[in-house]
Amino acid sequence: MDLQTFRTDLDAWVEEHRAQLTPAPGGEGSLADQLAHLSVVKRLAYDAGFGRWGWPERVGGLGGSPLYRALLGERLTAEGIVQPGGWSMTEVLAPTMIDFAPPELAAAVVPLLLRGEEHWCQGFSEPGTGSNLAELSCRAVRTDDGWRVNGQKVWTSHAHLSDRCVLLTRTGTRESRHRGITALFVDMDTPGITVRPLETMHGVDEFCEVFFDDVLVPADRLLGDVDGGWAVAMDLLPYERSTALWHRGAYVRRRFEELLDTADPGALDPADVGNVALQLFALRAVSRRTQHRLADGDRLGPETSVDKILLGTAEQAVFDLVATGLSDEVVAGTDSTSARWRSDFLYSRAATIYGGTSEIQRNVLARRVLGLGEEP
Repeated sequence: MDLQTFRTDLDAWVEEHRAQLTPAPGGEGSLADQLAHLSVVKRLAYDAGFGRWGWPERVGGLGGSPLYRALLGERLTAEGIVQPGGWSMTEVLAPTMIDFAPPELAAAVVPLLLRGEEHWCQGFSEPGTGSNLAELSCRAVRTDDGWRVNGQKVWTSHAHLSDRCVLLTRTGTRESRHRGITALFVDMDTPGITVRPLETMHGVDEFCEVFFDDVLVPADRLLGDVDGGWAVAMDLLPYERSTALWHRGAYVRRRFEELLDTADPGALDPADVGNVALQLFALRAVSRRTQHRLADGDRLGPETSVDKILLGTAEQAVFDLVATGLSDEVVAGTDSTSARWRSDFLYSRAATIYGGTSEIQRNVLARRVLGLGEEP
C-alpha cells in the first residue's frame, strides 16, 4: 500500500468509526480512563490493519515504511482521539524491543503492546540522575536463576498502570559509568516491586516512584548484552525524540489552531501569533526530516536533540499565548473545555524538562554533534 492510499483509507476509516473513536479523556480526568480509551483505539486500529503497517511482520506487523506509523499517530493525536503521551509510548519502546530483545520474546510481547492489551513503561531516571543516565545506581546482580534487582526509579510515566518495564540497571561499578549498565525487560507484577504515583500540578498521576527490593528478573529478559545497556538507551532515546515528538507536535499545532478559532482576536498580539506560528513551522520541518530519515533506514543519533529543543520551546510558546488569549478559561473556568486548556497550560511548563532537559539536549549537541568538548 502506498502512503497516499494509506492516508485516504485512514481518513475513511476514522469517519466510519466516529462513534467509537471519541475524543480521549483530558483536562483533569483520570489517567486510567485515558489509557483504557487508548487500549480501545489501539485495538480498533490494529484489527483494521492501520496499527500494523510500519511494523515488522515478525512482531505482528504488516511491514512497510515507518511513515505509516507517523501518519496514523499524527491523525489520531491531532484530532484528540488519543493523548500523544500514551500513544507515543509504543513508538518509544517497541522499536528497541524489536532491536534488542531475544526474537522469540519480541514476537510474543510486541503484538500485545500494538493491540493495546498491555501498557509498558520506561525505567530510566533515578533520584539525582534524571537526565544523567551514566550515573544511575539501581543495581542488578547475576544469580543462578537470573538477575536480582535492587534500587529506585522516579518520574516513571504510567508505571502504576503498566504491565512491563524496560529497565536500566547498574551491573558494573559506578566508575565504569555508561560501560556498566544493563537493560532488562521486567514484569511489573513481579514480587518486590512497589509503585507510588506522583500527582503533577495539572492534577494527573502520570509519574511514579518505583522501588525494586530483591526483584527476580529471569535471565531470558536481558535486552542486548550484559553491560551493554548504554547501547539500548542510545537506541531508545532517539525514538523518544523523533516519531513521539511528531505526534506531540501535531497535538500542539491543533491546540494552536483552536486557540486562534476561540480567542478574541483583540486579545492576541499579531507579532506573538506570528512568532509562535514560525516556531511550529520550524518544529514540523525538522521533525518531518527526522521521520523521513527513519524511513530511509538512517540510524538516528544525538542530532535528534534538536527536535526535542524545538518541541519544548514551541509548546511553551503556544500555551503562553493561550494564557494571554484565554486567561479567564485557564485561570478560573469550570467547564470541561476550560479544564483541558488549564491542564495543557500546566503540562507545558514541563516541556523543556521531560524526556531530557533542554540544557542537557544542548550539551549533547555541543559534545556529540559539534565536537565542542569530550564526554565526561
